[in-house]
Amino acid sequence: MRIQDSGAVAGERSRLTNIAYRLLGSLTEAEDAVQEAYARWYALTPARRAAVESPGAWLTTVAGRICLDLLGSARVRRERYVGAWIPEPLPDRTEWGGGGGADPADRVALDESVGMAFLVVLESMTPAERVAFVLHDVFRYPFPEIAGIVGRTPAACRQLAASARRRIREERTAPRPDAEQAAAVRRFKEAWEAKDIGAVVGLLDPDAVMTADGGGLVGTALRPLVGARRIAEYLVFIAGKAPGLTLLERTVNGHPGLVARHGDSVVTVAAFALDGDDRVTRIWAVRNPEKLTAWTGRPAEPGASRKP
Repeated sequence: MRIQDSGAVAGERSRLTNIAYRLLGSLTEAEDAVQEAYARWYALTPARRAAVESPGAWLTTVAGRICLDLLGSARVRRERYVGAWIPEPLPDRTEWGGGGGADPADRVALDESVGMAFLVVLESMTPAERVAFVLHDVFRYPFPEIAGIVGRTPAACRQLAASARRRIREERTAPRPDAEQAAAVRRFKEAWEAKDIGAVVGLLDPDAVMTADGGGLVGTALRPLVGARRIAEYLVFIAGKAPGLTLLERTVNGHPGLVARHGDSVVTVAAFALDGDDRVTRIWAVRNPEKLTAWTGRPAEPGASRKP
């Protein structure tokens, strides 16, 4: 059950959730981390809470340390995760949980720092790099405050953020304007619906990569598919095996993407990256039902898939 916020801390939950989602790539774990931070706040005696000059800074420090610990244990959990792990996709605010499943205060602001391509690059960073970069470059926290979270000197935190920036420059492609991406996604959708392998191949970069995340709960490719023809053949095969599948153009983490529905159920959410010629270079397809609750408004059934 959620702890009821009061006073100066009431307005901090949304900001903390935004930070934690970017750090963890999982809305479920972000909400858990923020809730734990609040639990620790209310575990303080009234006198100790009154002595805290900035409750927001205190909560940020505690939530940041909780996220750092979760990131540090990711390697062990990743070994138990079935297949590839993709950050949890988020819908547009107007479509969250079918129109009203989540507390508006906890919805994540859909800016460039939650684009799927950006979050995937964050996954390649060390926990300390990720915390230093997200807090400084995205949320503009000063390095002395970050130092208190990661347990390093301000100078070391500055170096961590610089290292993370290099990773961003090396691994992340420049995002396309949303209008151009929407048009490319629409063409892709139409070719896929027509089961036209040649047309799908023509819309993909020859070295395109498709990564799917089923978490061991639903069937999907366990390893990334590489190459335009291989991806196209797989998608057309899947479409043939799932009669009644409906593809919808939707906003995924702030950018044009696709949602696949079967009956009344959202079964896949796909995000895309494009090259300068508007060919698809990356597809991230999330099928793990535990990561689709923001799209359905229904809690996932208990299972083994947690963020690695």
